[in-house]
Amino acid sequence: MPSYMLLLYGDPTGWEDKDQSEIEAAMALHGQFTEQILASGAKIISSEALELGSTATTVRNRDGGEQLITDGPFAETKEELGGYYLIDARDLDHALSLAKLCPEPNVEVRPVMPTD
Repeated sequence: MPSYMLLLYGDPTGWEDKDQSEIEAAMALHGQFTEQILASGAKIISSEALELGSTATTVRNRDGGEQLITDGPFAETKEELGGYYLIDARDLDHALSLAKLCPEPNVEVRPVMPTD
């Protein structure tokens, strides 16, 4: 089966205001999503939540070998990458049908380039 990356984007400011019960409820939704993925016949290779973009460090490799290291995410946007699921699915349509079930508001689905 081909692999697909489900990239989860959202507004990180909402997490700062959530209490523990709200965080646990959100994680429970991801538990249900995981069950839906597996029930569909897809396989989860890896999945993780990411720390806030404010904890990121970006390395930009410039022409001539110069490297610029900056604090913060690569892109300055309101929405940021908050997590991912790396899955094996039958095809793109299967991966898209699963992305529609994800509890996050914005999911980018990208095929993983085969290396063999």
